[in-house]
Amino acid sequence: MKNLEEIKAILGQVKSLVKEKYHVSELGIFGDYVKGEVQENSEVNILIDYTEPPSLLDLVDLEYYLSDLLKVKADVISKNGLKGKRRERILSEVIYV
Repeated sequence: MKNLEEIKAILGQVKSLVKEKYHVSELGIFGDYVKGEVQENSEVNILIDYTEPPSLLDLVDLEYYLSDLLKVKADVISKNGLKGKRRERILSEVIYV
């Protein structure tokens, strides 16, 4: 099982590719990995913002790409899709790569 630093390092290595291919302007980690509450079934929660709205196909492709790369399921969430208390909570804990 990977830790937060390993996840950050891997994402840092592919950040420019992800930005170019998927038009991502920000890439961050939140959830269990940031809170230090990783369990065997934990996903890596990835927050993105973008320069061009991604298609559903692009989002699914990005999730598969990151899951394969990290060797753990990645859950990609768009910053624009966050509302209310959930938005506040996620934005308060996100660590950008």
